Amino acid sequence: MVGETQLSPEWLSGKRIVVTGAASGIGLGAAQLFQRLGAELVVADRDHPALIKAWSELAPARCQQVDVVDEAACEALMASAHALLGGIDGVFNSAGVSDVVAPALEVAIADWQRVTDINLRGTFLVCRAAGRIMLAQGSGSIVTISSVNGVTGIPRRHAYGPAKAAIAQLTRTLACEWAGAGVRVNSLAPTYIRTPMIDRLSAEGKVDVGRLERRTPMGRLGEVEEVGAAAAFLLSDWSRFLTGVLLPVDGGWLAYGGPGDVETA
Repeated sequence: MVGETQLSPEWLSGKRIVVTGAASGIGLGAAQLFQRLGAELVVADRDHPALIKAWSELAPARCQQVDVVDEAACEALMASAHALLGGIDGVFNSAGVSDVVAPALEVAIADWQRVTDINLRGTFLVCRAAGRIMLAQGSGSIVTISSVNGVTGIPRRHAYGPAKAAIAQLTRTLACEWAGAGVRVNSLAPTYIRTPMIDRLSAEGKVDVGRLERRTPMGRLGEVEEVGAAAAFLLSDWSRFLTGVLLPVDGGWLAYGGPGDVETA
């Protein structure tokens, strides 16, 4: 019965969670929040030295190196996390990279393939590896990262946007396939979040932060912890009847239909 479920005020108390892309940005900030909310963590990233530095207080075995485009590495990560934690209750699948921002006619196919592979292929491989364990135990929650770029057309984002749109659709198909076995799969669609990636794109002149803030109804970029809080909700028992959801974390970006800087009056 729904009413019999006990919901802890510590949303993730005792939850065993794996976080990919946990060396920096959204993955790091979200994992730190999960830990404060009571979760037991295994964190993973391709950049193992940066991961170890960011998580110096965590037992070294809990800091795993993984390249999410490597099928065997994703399977090994989940097997190791299962052994270390005694099970896996949640996965925050946040490993990803930004586009080479350029007009379509100038995009090198190797760059396009790399962005697509890391974001889409990597998401699928991590979900599938986690799914093997969660389906066997009859429970679990996976959260993927899509984007507002995967919902609306944004010029010069010819790999990132399509990959993020595909992640949202992948989330739906996995959610429908696994729901009957007790495994939930949901996705977040963040807008532009204040991360080292955005700082780099801004410094390179590829992102105008002021224009992004004006385009967002709430008038600012999002913060990493705000994405983490949405992920924590989807990983927690508070969202136990939600699956296949694409949840915007965007300050109203997708709701806003105005012309932005075009409107002068």
